[in-house]
Amino acid sequence: MLSFEPHTLSPAQLQGYLQSAVAPRPIAFASTVDMNGKPNLSPFSFFNVFSSNPPILVFSPARRVRNNTTKHTLENCQVTKEVVINVVNYDIVQQASLSSTEYPEGVNEFLKSGLTMLPSDMVKPYRVAESPVQMECKVNEIIALGNQGGAGNLIICEVVKIHIHENILDEKNMIDQRKIDLVSRLGGNWYSRSNQGLFEVEKPLTTLGIGVDEIPDFIKKSTVFDGNDLGKLGNIEALPTQEEITIFVKQNFAVKGVLSSDDEMKIHQKAKEYLNNNDALSAWKVLLAKQ
Repeated sequence: MLSFEPHTLSPAQLQGYLQSAVAPRPIAFASTVDMNGKPNLSPFSFFNVFSSNPPILVFSPARRVRNNTTKHTLENCQVTKEVVINVVNYDIVQQASLSSTEYPEGVNEFLKSGLTMLPSDMVKPYRVAESPVQMECKVNEIIALGNQGGAGNLIICEVVKIHIHENILDEKNMIDQRKIDLVSRLGGNWYSRSNQGLFEVEKPLTTLGIGVDEIPDFIKKSTVFDGNDLGKLGNIEALPTQEEITIFVKQNFAVKGVLSSDDEMKIHQKAKEYLNNNDALSAWKVLLAKQ
């Protein structure tokens, strides 16, 4: 058996072990605003419900391990004392992951992830319209657990209003666990889907994805692509060059055949095949080859 004392490991190593061992973890998709009302959106898997009377949720935006800086979500909660916690189901998992990209301050992650800002009733932060359950919260207390990289900050939230999509309810108006189709986080790139088990989502933190807002309308309006597809397309650092597209088409007879059909639906379906295999760059080459 491998045994060690935590202080003998680097913060990154220890974080990796803990996140892989304490799993799966539910995801708090936290929406906040800064003092000027600018929205921010980011997912956190250090999260759970701790009381129903009063209704208390706690999540923790930890200090970044790599440079010991704090996250905009924490800073906004410290100033406004408000947050909306949206749950993450499979339909929006790619977009939720994309929103965790370290975009500069002031960039709207709602736009970058292609999700819809829905005004709240009792707090200023927006709800995520696509989330099946949205909980408006007041921040009761924030407890800092340390001042080094990796240290958590417990944000203790009291729910003041809950919104539930009717399409996830059963005949007794209770949440049907199969219909809500929640996802949770494990270690590394791993997630778990309540209905079907483990799957991977490539982390967007190493580069800045172009964002869903930069995807052309002819793609966003296509009936072939869902929100997860758009999230994958938005999570590339740069679009392929025309030279790269030309070489790709010349080397791929199946793609060349689809493109020659001049059938937009077939072209989009071919691109979706690549997305299903987590090859967003090739999907972009297919989509841009005729543009």
